Amino acid sequence: MSDRQIAKKKLKKFLSSDLGVFFGALICCGLWGSAFPAVKIGMQELGITSAMIPTQILFAGCRFTCAGIAVVLIGSIMHHKPLYPKKSEFKKLGVLALFQTMGQYTPYYIGIAHTSGVNTSIVDSLAYFFSIVVACLIFRLEKITWKKFMGCVLGFAGVILISVDWGASLSFNMSFMGEGMILLSALSYSFSSVFAKIFSRDSNPVMLSGWQFFFGGLVIIAIGLLSGGHFNPWSGKAIAIFIYQVFISTCAYTLWTILLKYNDVSKVSIYGFLNPVFGVLLSALFLGESQGFQLKYLLALVGISIGISLVNLKSKSKTHANEMRKENQ
Repeated sequence: MSDRQIAKKKLKKFLSSDLGVFFGALICCGLWGSAFPAVKIGMQELGITSAMIPTQILFAGCRFTCAGIAVVLIGSIMHHKPLYPKKSEFKKLGVLALFQTMGQYTPYYIGIAHTSGVNTSIVDSLAYFFSIVVACLIFRLEKITWKKFMGCVLGFAGVILISVDWGASLSFNMSFMGEGMILLSALSYSFSSVFAKIFSRDSNPVMLSGWQFFFGGLVIIAIGLLSGGHFNPWSGKAIAIFIYQVFISTCAYTLWTILLKYNDVSKVSIYGFLNPVFGVLLSALFLGESQGFQLKYLLALVGISIGISLVNLKSKSKTHANEMRKENQ
């Protein structure tokens, strides 16, 4: 066995472990959490208002197309060979592009322009609950347990805790163009997570991530342009923010797809409830939103952490059996 094969085996073993999933998912959630202030600053630099939906979609398409190119180039360098899909893999890429890039972000950008940030956080967090339900009940990839169910409940409760202003009158009015679009985005994401796990069994997850970004991004660009989207001249700061957003997609989604390849969907997806926590804290840091440093965010983090622990809690016999199975793969 060559040194490269040994290193690959060690990396696989680490990413399959609880510690590997913890650090990998934490990196992904931290990057995704930073996307909110990055997008907000980038939109301000480009003069894109909440009413300019076609331009927002165009901006997203450019981001994911560039991310796809970056993933393929970096992946090709890491694997010492060009990463390109086989003829039999184009169907997989089409499905992933439809659900993960087009199906998730086209309705998301429409919905976020028609509802509040509070409602967006609450509805969008359902994606991680849906992922576990889809994996367990529809595709039967794993079994639903009371621990997984309670972990989702605690995670969702944590998101509600940080999203709602408890000192004001509480209301949650839904509209199809607002919360309806965010819900559609969450459902699309949940299916994309399961498809990513299934397709990566016999296909390179980095290749899948890169090319689905590229194809999906091109379609979103076409939608944005045909809808009347256009850009104003870009400043140096806007270009830097855009490059960072490309980096977020390149790193986070690729790592997330790799984690899904080696682990149960529920074990990985439950960490997604940390996204709004990172989003609030990083917004407080970079946008000066000091309300992010409140007791309720600490309580929410505790609840979400307990939920994550419940989903990942296993009996010793099951843990031993899983280790034996992974060693034999």
